[in-house]
Amino acid sequence: MGSLPVPTTDAGRAGLAALLRSPERALIAADFDGTLAPIVPDPEQARPHPDAVPALAALAGRVAAVAIVTGRPAEVAVRLGGFAGHPELAGLVVLGAYGAERWEAATGRLTTPPPHAGVAAAREELPGLLGASGASVEDKGNALAVHTRRAPDPAGAFAALRAPMTDLAARHGLTLEPGRFVLELRPPGMDKGAALTALVRETGAEALLYAGDDLGDLAAFEAVAGLRESGVAGLRVCSGSAEVAELASAADLTVDGPGGVAALLAGLAAQLPPPSAG
Repeated sequence: MGSLPVPTTDAGRAGLAALLRSPERALIAADFDGTLAPIVPDPEQARPHPDAVPALAALAGRVAAVAIVTGRPAEVAVRLGGFAGHPELAGLVVLGAYGAERWEAATGRLTTPPPHAGVAAAREELPGLLGASGASVEDKGNALAVHTRRAPDPAGAFAALRAPMTDLAARHGLTLEPGRFVLELRPPGMDKGAALTALVRETGAEALLYAGDDLGDLAAFEAVAGLRESGVAGLRVCSGSAEVAELASAADLTVDGPGGVAALLAGLAAQLPPPSAG
């Protein structure tokens, strides 16, 4: 496997070997924030690591499919990621809102679900619930993310808000997704695992790499484990941080943040055959 890092599990090593052996039947998928883009205090300022988009572009012509699977609205991830307007990324698919939204680079088409009434109701209640916690709300349209990273006491605000936001979610039929100093309210019924599994079935992939960094990516890691049982070789990559130990313990390979993810993807592309001329 050359200069590529070696996965720490047998299943992960088998997944990487299968991807290298048959890239034309492989799916490469990754989260956005914390995986391709460094975590920043202001979500609107997130941008991919400088090496991330070139690495994705290098892979796009060498594997069956490349996808971004994110909790962000698909349009926001596309805008912040600068994924539009790259001919070499024509096969990229961005699954936003945990898979409820879809953007395809080949056509520029964006598909979104109808608004959820529970999100609208929670939106009205959140200001009173947050009070003087110092938390801020990122309105994703069909989801609401409460960030405590910029609060005077980020960990304290996160802990204090978790119970009342759990109650708020239950009252309005929503799911509460905790993350790295963020608590997200979103409609139920979709997660990154379901989105990833559906994409594998759609593309017919026989090998899969998924990279993530946060608790919302655990569902995708679990999906990789389930897909392995049905014959799809899989590699689970953690974009390592000191904030989410749970993901590293479930990973086959841990790399050093978005820079490590970009280096892994670039190294992988360098070992694959060049795109076919046709």
